[in-house]
Amino acid sequence: MLEHGGRLRQAAAHYGIAVEGWLDLSTGLAPYVWPLPAFSHAVWARLPEESDGLEAIAANYYGAAQALPVAGSQAAIQALPQLFASARVGFIEPCYAEHRHAWERAGHETIGMDQADVASHLERLDVLVVVNPNNPTGTQIDVETLLEWHERLHRRGGCLIVDEAFADISPEYSLAAFSDRPGLIVLRSLGKFFGLAGVRLGFVLGEPGMLVALQRQLGPWSVSGPARAVGKAVLADHTTQTLWRARLRRDAQRLTDLLAEYGLSPAGGCALFQWVPHPQAADIHAALARQGILLRLFDQPAALRIGLPGSESAWQRLHTALADIRFSTPARADA
Repeated sequence: MLEHGGRLRQAAAHYGIAVEGWLDLSTGLAPYVWPLPAFSHAVWARLPEESDGLEAIAANYYGAAQALPVAGSQAAIQALPQLFASARVGFIEPCYAEHRHAWERAGHETIGMDQADVASHLERLDVLVVVNPNNPTGTQIDVETLLEWHERLHRRGGCLIVDEAFADISPEYSLAAFSDRPGLIVLRSLGKFFGLAGVRLGFVLGEPGMLVALQRQLGPWSVSGPARAVGKAVLADHTTQTLWRARLRRDAQRLTDLLAEYGLSPAGGCALFQWVPHPQAADIHAALARQGILLRLFDQPAALRIGLPGSESAWQRLHTALADIRFSTPARADA
């Protein structure tokens, strides 16, 4: 199993701090509580039904021709490699490590690369996987560049897969509107912007033949009835979506400013997290963890991904904790 954010029980055991005493900034999820309506008992008692309107609501929200619900985009990440014959698969790294792990586990050849190297590698690839905005760096690639890569791959029978789990804040970078083109697959998630990771609901956007093949691979009832009900409610709630976009942008700037105040100026990020490469990332991670604040630690390169506090008391707690370690943690040389 690969390492992920949100392992609170593991951190609680290691540092001797009860789970309830932690401020978890490790996951990059919206830290607010979505105003969900009450659901009828039927969503728990009946088998999920595909005719409940979720697919149409999702397609409308994403601006896509079609949308296939899946049990979190992670389910699609694990299943998609099974649809391809032996392939040479490229990844812009660092990125969400489950992508490469899934393709390697399925027996495919994998190649990591920088964004600047993609153009020179395309003729050698059968599949290119891009996370946009990137997780963990927050780097975004414009639509024109992605469509050019897709066209070059598709001419040779190749495929572009774009993981847009963090794209709800910046839909102008999304390829959802082009996802009906053969050889283009887009993954979306309800876990990040909507802050509903526990629901385990995501969507695959693509051309009909691929979606049918993926649905057969996943099998029946892959998304629960309660998850489908939640999905319909939040994707249709345009009022809360608008409010959260504004709040996330505001809080992202506040986090950027706070980190810079203590010599931790982000080198990247998006509205849901900030990316801070730092030679003492492990020491900073440990120092904050001893105060019950959990960040996401990376070692290649040494860096921290820091999510948003969800309340004023949480903001003040982070401020105080950073002040406590500021003298033992010098600023990055390139900050």
